Amino acid sequence: MELMNFIIDSETKGIRLDVFLSNTLEDKSRSYIQGLIEKENVKVNDVIKKSNYKLKENDKISIIVPEPVGLDVEPENIPLNILYEDSDVIIISKPQGMVVHPASGVYSGTLVNALLYLCKDLSGINGVTRPGIVHRIDKDTSGVLVIAKNDNAHNKLAEQLKDHSMTRAYIALTEGIIKNDEGTVEANLGRHPIEKIKMAVVKDGRHAVTHYKVLERFKTNTLVECRLETGRTHQIRVHMAHIGHPLVGDPVYGYKKQRFNLEGQMLHARLLGFIHPSTGQYMEFESPIPENFQRVINVLKNELK
Repeated sequence: MELMNFIIDSETKGIRLDVFLSNTLEDKSRSYIQGLIEKENVKVNDVIKKSNYKLKENDKISIIVPEPVGLDVEPENIPLNILYEDSDVIIISKPQGMVVHPASGVYSGTLVNALLYLCKDLSGINGVTRPGIVHRIDKDTSGVLVIAKNDNAHNKLAEQLKDHSMTRAYIALTEGIIKNDEGTVEANLGRHPIEKIKMAVVKDGRHAVTHYKVLERFKTNTLVECRLETGRTHQIRVHMAHIGHPLVGDPVYGYKKQRFNLEGQMLHARLLGFIHPSTGQYMEFESPIPENFQRVINVLKNELK
């Protein structure tokens, strides 16, 4: 069981309780949020409220997130690209197409299934379905992830995520030509008001900041590096689409007609840096661009000749 507490500020007041929960628990479905409220796992100022309650400034929100039940996650012998490992952490370069942890409808073939086969010890902070998982990347995003082997490592890494001191750099291929050599997208993100499986730029969403820098321009596309200041669900994908440059291959936020036959968005978590939880030393790990990503770039480069 996890207990979460929040104090509503002046920017958040006025939104519905269920909208706040959807923005806060970004990886949870709308039905899960409703279940939390109906089962009285959510209180406002220690009082049970309905979903449509409009939050007031200085309201105290208490959320009890119960441990997942009824799901037995089996170890599976799935090869992993391990960049580094010690007694506290494992650094993995996740391939495109692999889900990070089991969820509704996906119980095998995930990174967690592979980790359980590989490791005897993983941190238990996130319960049976997400052991060791400090942060996630989307199924069709490839790249570097850090896994915690014990609770102490997990807590210290999670704190770095929270205070935005962890270095996270992505390579992305966008549609269209980005004119500015660099820029920052600062736009609140939350659940799409109609299509709940999507995220969107919304006024009452969570604060989100993405810094981007152009690496190379092609005839109809731009290769950029994106650095996360915050880490919201689908942040880079939504932010780049918001400024008119969705990611190539993105099935949710991208163009309906795709030039390349891709299985997902061209987004790769290239670089991850953090303070080691035991040694206190800064460590940085890099994952090269995968072959399918590089093939698309090579095609675009050849068009410039």
